Amino acid sequence: MSVNKRKPHVLVPEDDANSDLANGFLRDNSLLTQNVRVLRPARGWSRVLDSFLTDHVAEMERYSDRSMVLLIDFDGDSGRLSHVKAQIPVHLSHRVYILGALKEPIDLTKAGLGSYETIGSELARECREETYKTWSHDLLRHNAGELDRLRERVRPILFAS
Repeated sequence: MSVNKRKPHVLVPEDDANSDLANGFLRDNSLLTQNVRVLRPARGWSRVLDSFLTDHVAEMERYSDRSMVLLIDFDGDSGRLSHVKAQIPVHLSHRVYILGALKEPIDLTKAGLGSYETIGSELARECREETYKTWSHDLLRHNAGELDRLRERVRPILFAS
């Protein structure tokens, strides 16, 4: 699906298993699907970052209503968020959000949270309802700061009031 580049919208580049999480998020009935697009998998967190830097920075500068969610695996690396944030151009940082599983998405299913699509659907519902049950799980709670920023700017773009 194509988004209207001249209206507020969100692009989500992601890697393999995160694709199913994103697709689960897209299943939320209240989601304004015309305002979001999940891009094809980049195959790894560093490629998500590289793709953002080489393919999307110029487009974000061109389209001031574009926000991006970089959906990555943190692989248990507590410094990854700060490393990725340091690569984001400062003038765009308020429109770029970095989210992902603490280790790998498979750990979410192993923890009994359901299939990737079920988890994505639940995360969408919680984003829409501004609740935190799944987001507060040990494997997702590190996203709290980014999630708060995302909810403030992106939630109105994604969900009808």
